[in-house]
Amino acid sequence: MVGRKMLQVLAERKFSYDELYLVASRKSAGSVIDFAGTQYTVITVEEALKKDIDIALFSAGASVSKQYAPLFADKGTYVVDNSSAWRMDKTKKLVVPEINGNVLTAEDRIIANPNCSTIQMLMAIYPIYKEFGIKRIVVSTYQSVTGSGKKAVDQLIYERSGFDAEKKYPHKIDMNVLPHCDVFVEDDYTTEEMKLVNETHKIFDDYSIAVNATAVRVPVVGGHSESVYLELDKKVDLDRIKKLISEFPGVVLYDEPDNDKYPMPIVSYDHDEVFVGRIRRDLFSDNAMTMWVVADNLRKGAATNAVQIAELIKVKFLTKKN
Repeated sequence: MVGRKMLQVLAERKFSYDELYLVASRKSAGSVIDFAGTQYTVITVEEALKKDIDIALFSAGASVSKQYAPLFADKGTYVVDNSSAWRMDKTKKLVVPEINGNVLTAEDRIIANPNCSTIQMLMAIYPIYKEFGIKRIVVSTYQSVTGSGKKAVDQLIYERSGFDAEKKYPHKIDMNVLPHCDVFVEDDYTTEEMKLVNETHKIFDDYSIAVNATAVRVPVVGGHSESVYLELDKKVDLDRIKKLISEFPGVVLYDEPDNDKYPMPIVSYDHDEVFVGRIRRDLFSDNAMTMWVVADNLRKGAATNAVQIAELIKVKFLTKKN
């Protein structure tokens, strides 16, 4: 799902290239995909390694990335990887262009794309963090089935239509809510929850922030939602905070509760922007606040962020070459 969304985003952003190669498993090799008026025959990874490729956008899972990303990097290709394979590798950069795109160097041949939930949360809170500081984050996510891939979407659609479906989840997802995203690990947190903790620390380069996350799967197709509670270093100034959010690139202040205007997955669907609303101060603390954050997890949460990294690479490191 992310791979096809990447193609859509490349077209929308008018990303220029001399050659485009569509790569998949041997099972899919030889199939034809129509893109931007041209038909492309899908090739294997092995065939792609024989090509002179400047940038490779990976979205094939951690095991594939671990196996093949270093082979492309050794050939001089810049690999932007959407899996979890390299995110916490100390030798690899974890990048959200609007936040820390400046950390990229010409030597960074494998660049990690953060988790979708992390990207949208950090986009919303970064301008607050820069001016007010953040001591603690408590986040609860309400994540679309698209975050689990096509099999999960099919399960929801079939269940909603009254048919039996092959299960991606251990329970029914239609008319249900699962407090279970990914697999359970130490202390009964899930890997999805720990991504929000660890990736926040790495991207902000600030390991002092206390982060507590609960990740929940909801029967929605397209768009993750998050309730984010922040304890700040300074007293909350809502007017200033709303101004900072509204001015930050890629973020939309969508906060008119009197007019029933607040972020929802249906608002963010197929948009690149992160929508922020329901901004309010804590009733019992001058230094705390809550907000509601929504974004299309397949776009800014995955495909768009990867393409933005590719754009940075192209401008910073490949312009002279071409």
